[in-house]
Amino acid sequence: MAHRVPSDPSLPKCFPMLTILGRRYGGYCDGLTRRGFLRVGALGAGVGALSLADLYRIEANQSGASGNSSTGRQKSVINIFLGGGPPHQDMWEIKTDAPKEIRGEFSPIDTAVPGIQIGEVFPQIAALMDKVAIIRSVVGATDRHDGFQCMTGWLPTELQSIGGRPSLGAVVSKLQGPTDPAVPPFVGLAEKTKEIRWSDSGKPGFLGAAFSPFKPDGQGMSDMKLTDLSIDRLRDRRDLLVSVDKLRREVDASGMMRGMDEFGRRALDVLTSSKLLDALDLSKEDPKIVERYGSGKPYKYQYDGAPTVNEHLLVARRLIEAGVRVVTLSFGRWDSHGKNFDLVRDHGGKLDQCLSALIEDLNTRGMLDDVTTIVWGEFGRTPRVNKDAGRDHWPAVSCALLAGGGMRTGQAIGSTNRLGEFAQTRPVHFQEIFATLYRNLGINPETTTLVDPSGRPQYLTQMAPIRELV
Repeated sequence: MAHRVPSDPSLPKCFPMLTILGRRYGGYCDGLTRRGFLRVGALGAGVGALSLADLYRIEANQSGASGNSSTGRQKSVINIFLGGGPPHQDMWEIKTDAPKEIRGEFSPIDTAVPGIQIGEVFPQIAALMDKVAIIRSVVGATDRHDGFQCMTGWLPTELQSIGGRPSLGAVVSKLQGPTDPAVPPFVGLAEKTKEIRWSDSGKPGFLGAAFSPFKPDGQGMSDMKLTDLSIDRLRDRRDLLVSVDKLRREVDASGMMRGMDEFGRRALDVLTSSKLLDALDLSKEDPKIVERYGSGKPYKYQYDGAPTVNEHLLVARRLIEAGVRVVTLSFGRWDSHGKNFDLVRDHGGKLDQCLSALIEDLNTRGMLDDVTTIVWGEFGRTPRVNKDAGRDHWPAVSCALLAGGGMRTGQAIGSTNRLGEFAQTRPVHFQEIFATLYRNLGINPETTTLVDPSGRPQYLTQMAPIRELV
């Protein structure tokens, strides 16, 4: 017997995403109430009462396109943010000729590329130097703790009145869309931190909420976990769609929700597909590979920042394999105003393990040329060591490491002066780095524009890709 659905003004007028509930509340024959069956699920996007299906509608309305707009093999980016500002002179360019109060405690070691040396805490990266490129002269930073520049390439003040500049992940979601209806194109793995700016996974900016990252630790995962519901009840998604169609006929005899099929099914694909959940489940990974990445524990020097979760780099690889285009994560807390050298030994050693594992893993799987990995922070650190054996903020110059992406690796680009104060040769701007990332993704940064809410075209960057890499 069909159930008449009463009017409920508290429900949104647009058709929300389905949340699969485990408890039985009564109402329909399958135990779901109308309110429960139509429960909003924002899928971790942090956009309040918008459902995943709603976001897909907005995305389609804004872009006028659906599906995968790219051609050829999938190109992806893994953006590893070292929140707090890593010390450039203790990692990739040891200042052997500087005075003791500037030089620090570390010695340089040789790498697989003759003539290039890096810090002693990165022996495994040194052995893979032919597969990475180090930039020792990153410029354009501001003196503020903020992941914004490492997510967008722009200053946080840019276009604030219309929502701000969108992050790389949001831009890629807009221009290229998902590779698979069941997999979000943009995933943010950054865990919540007390200093909230260090857990920024990349904002959608003026593109709007439809292009926010999926966050596995957000509401989306609770919506995707089945509490008391038998998995047998979800095995036949066709039956569930029949229930949706039945509900739609009852609720919308006027045809108001005629467009539900395309977007509702796309949302349902994400909700009920095992692809995304499998990618996030490391119990499905080879234990030897999990061990190779390490755990990053114990978490030391975390304070108000991110933990050193080595496994996030492995999860990132699995997400890319599942079809995600951009994965962002925050690794460690590098704000070393005190005990700088102890922190670098701890964080650097853990990063050396998981980053080298990621590069080797991508290479073994034939993915290295298609996946660009970048590792960097918001600024560098002072040349002079302070009274607490720390280094303070230094926006004048910083550093970055890039791997894969089909780039010309096996090189160190730029240098700082003898004291590590400023870029002495080949300064490389944030914008150049982002232009390179877009280029590696198959997007031409010199010709591609996005239309902002005022109707004006906005270029993705103002600079060309790094000529030494492309």
